Amino acid sequence: MIAPLRFVLLAAALLAPLTLGACQDKVRRADCPVGQVCLEYGNNTEPQTLDPQKSNLVDEASIIGDLMMGLTTDAPDGSPVPGMATRWETSPDGLVWTFHLRAAKWSDGRPVTADDFVFGLRRTVDPKTASVYAWLLYLIENGQAVNEGKAPLETLGVRALDPRTVQIRLVHPAPYLPEIAKHQSWFPAPRHVVEQYGDGWVQPGRYVSNGAFKLAAWRLGDRITAVRNPHFFDAANVCLDRINYYPSPDVVSAERRVARGELDLNTRFQSNRYRRLQKTMPGVPRTGLSLATGYLAFNTRDVKAFQDIRVRRALSMALDREFITQKLMGAGQQPAYSFVPPTTANYVSDLPRLRWADMSYPARQAEARRLLAEAGFTAKRPLKLTITTPNNTDTLLLMEAVQADWRAVGVQVSIAQNEAGVAFAAYRNRDFEVGSMSWYGDFNDPVTFLGLLKSDTGAQNYGDYRNPDYDALLGRADQEPDLERRARILAQAEQRMLDDEGIAPLFFVVNRNLVSRRVTGWQDNAPNFHRARYLCLTPGQR
Repeated sequence: MIAPLRFVLLAAALLAPLTLGACQDKVRRADCPVGQVCLEYGNNTEPQTLDPQKSNLVDEASIIGDLMMGLTTDAPDGSPVPGMATRWETSPDGLVWTFHLRAAKWSDGRPVTADDFVFGLRRTVDPKTASVYAWLLYLIENGQAVNEGKAPLETLGVRALDPRTVQIRLVHPAPYLPEIAKHQSWFPAPRHVVEQYGDGWVQPGRYVSNGAFKLAAWRLGDRITAVRNPHFFDAANVCLDRINYYPSPDVVSAERRVARGELDLNTRFQSNRYRRLQKTMPGVPRTGLSLATGYLAFNTRDVKAFQDIRVRRALSMALDREFITQKLMGAGQQPAYSFVPPTTANYVSDLPRLRWADMSYPARQAEARRLLAEAGFTAKRPLKLTITTPNNTDTLLLMEAVQADWRAVGVQVSIAQNEAGVAFAAYRNRDFEVGSMSWYGDFNDPVTFLGLLKSDTGAQNYGDYRNPDYDALLGRADQEPDLERRARILAQAEQRMLDDEGIAPLFFVVNRNLVSRRVTGWQDNAPNFHRARYLCLTPGQR
């Protein structure tokens, strides 16, 4: 049975879109030069940066991936294919990878060289860059030591054998390296521009790219404009002449703009609108289980209560994941009692689970109250906490449900709303108590999730989960060449983290895109990577 407060939440979720829908925007489609093909792209949030080595957010990566290209890149189905490298080979022990570059140019006509990759990788691990993704390069020889300031930058295991050959030396075999190499933290950097302008190289008029598009303008709060890069090696097969990327945090407004043809696509829609959208815009809403998990992080570094496993377990047990996914969201999300999504490659079929996952919800609530009381939190001395959250509609509704669940077991909860960039800056700086977030896999392997919670990961291990046994299991998995044995070791590590209540997994994410029927070349895929070089527009019905 749904408690009365749940009826209120559900009613609010259903009625809010109707209220918003009463307001009509007066925005029209941006003019497109005669004879050109222009894509109007709703991209959820305003990027904080377009610097590949400093980027952190999915919505930044969507744009950077159109401007820049790594050794490998995304195929339409999200899988890795040759990018700047046409081919590569590995040593018999899997520790040395040699990439052979194609003849390619930066958008200013300068050649893309192996030295640009060496420079870009060094820039990612350079402590001065403060890249939150530096940990993705720890599998490179001396990557961690360099990033921690314990070794010179020049000792990073990357070198240019000649202008078109890059050699990378690893600390352990990584058969998934082609997946990682398409991540922005592995992108080259135009040394001749970065050294001239420093961090200011990413401004329009200075930004030099090697991808299918180049940066033309950035009007803060309005749009980012990219145009076709004539120096791109495959420019002849790029259909689009221009892309306008719009921040679209108001997903209902973005939905109306897609319906009117002002936007050709938007990278999110409100979950509880899915069934309605299927009727009003058939073929436009595109969903599928994502390579992503929504979860809550507890700041165990600074909040004493969260250093007690009984408190973390009680808060996780009190969450009604079935109500959240089936009633509140309703777009196909699945309750999560583990961290690694079922869509992940190179993993076990029988996912690890929170040990108490099969308890009934009333039994879990009772146990949560008992654990809190045992930890010293009672009706006379309740646990008080604040959830810091991005202020998009779906997340706010979700956090209101979490707030109701925790209040039901005697916890006093407030919600602090922030713009997404502000919220994630707070997470990185540990300026929060409970954080609401989703982790989207940077590559299709369980390590992209489990590596997040290693003791040495840094800023993105938002709750500062630390367990030497967990770290040791991930280390063992790194050294295991057999993929099945490796998967079992990784599953042991995940079970250890779940037993520690290292995070509170909430749900497995569903990709929710609105894609006009005019857009061609779009292919749904779990990682939700869609490079604009494959897209085009056809005239006709929206």
